[in-house]
Amino acid sequence: MEAERSNPRFPICVLTTTRADYGILRPLLLALSEDGSLDLRLLVTGTHLSEDFGMTVREIEADGFSIDARISILENSSDAPGAMFHSMARAIEGFGSYFQDCRPALLVVLGDRYETFAVCAAAVSVCIPIAHLHGGETTEGAMDECFRHCITKMSYLHFTAAEPYRRRVIQLGEDPARVFNVGGLGVENALHTDFLTPEQLESDLAFPLFSKPYVVTTFHPVTLEPGSAERQVEEMLAAIASREDLHFLITKSNADTGGQCINERLDIFEKEHSHCHVVASLGMRRYMSALKYALCVLGNSSSGLLEAPSFGIPTINIGDRQRGRIQAESVLNCRPEREDILRALERACSPDFRKKAAAARNPYGDGNTSEHICKIIKSMLSSGQVDLKKQFYTINF
Repeated sequence: MEAERSNPRFPICVLTTTRADYGILRPLLLALSEDGSLDLRLLVTGTHLSEDFGMTVREIEADGFSIDARISILENSSDAPGAMFHSMARAIEGFGSYFQDCRPALLVVLGDRYETFAVCAAAVSVCIPIAHLHGGETTEGAMDECFRHCITKMSYLHFTAAEPYRRRVIQLGEDPARVFNVGGLGVENALHTDFLTPEQLESDLAFPLFSKPYVVTTFHPVTLEPGSAERQVEEMLAAIASREDLHFLITKSNADTGGQCINERLDIFEKEHSHCHVVASLGMRRYMSALKYALCVLGNSSSGLLEAPSFGIPTINIGDRQRGRIQAESVLNCRPEREDILRALERACSPDFRKKAAAARNPYGDGNTSEHICKIIKSMLSSGQVDLKKQFYTINF
């Protein structure tokens, strides 16, 4: 009994809302679950609980993680008018009740999505300290930009993916003593995943992926350009249609407004073009394996900037969704227009640029991020010095 009092297990809630953040968070979840002083409590919501988005909670279950709470927040149609704020209201209500009952020592969240913002608002209302991953970044084409910075101001601990992002969080008034540049968890996945073999990947997809060089493709709505999703995805698909010398492995869009429109168009396109294969979600292991053997990455997903450079392959980043993020030299930017996409694809396939991409350094860390985060969390909780009455840190310009 005395040992239990002197070595308490701190309950740590970790939130996952999409296939993307779960894949990134996975190494941290493993590290937290294996630490005897921490009690991992996994919170699952958002597209994980939707059949339309692949019911990716099954991947979490298959990985053997115990889920402490499943809270459904999505509208039946993610593109319905008001779907986003209705989902946010459900998240605040559902997670507010959970936090009142659970009272974890810390809530860990990643990124910038509206669902995450709503869950953080619920946690703040009952004085739950928050640790935020990937703060300080900029994505000028998406409303995630403002959600991310709001989450930063609601958070107590900050784990950024690069030094310029650490400085930006401090610029937002956060005490440097609570802001740590630990690198990106996506790099850890890229370096340490147990990859599928090409034969396993091809069999798993039930598609002759390796009979041609292939491109991994993901395209999400640019949420600060309302109504642009359909036009932009048509431009990308027109470019893809003309490159029958390549295979395109396409993962569906997320639950942002316009995502359902994109996904419906992808289903139709796949039936008309035998060199394309569309999946709702690859899951982390299949996705990382697909990147490992790919010719390049195409689209506007953050993974093209965060993870793809670790594989030494080119990324073609379309449009403004990711504008403002730090980029490796392996990234090519182009407009969401057919001819510009084709020119970028041609360059990405060239021997000179592939050689440049293979030598590029990923600016998002050394692959030991989860270890750094666990050490800092344990030190903070064991010190008993968490004080949510933060002072605004003023920079002396």
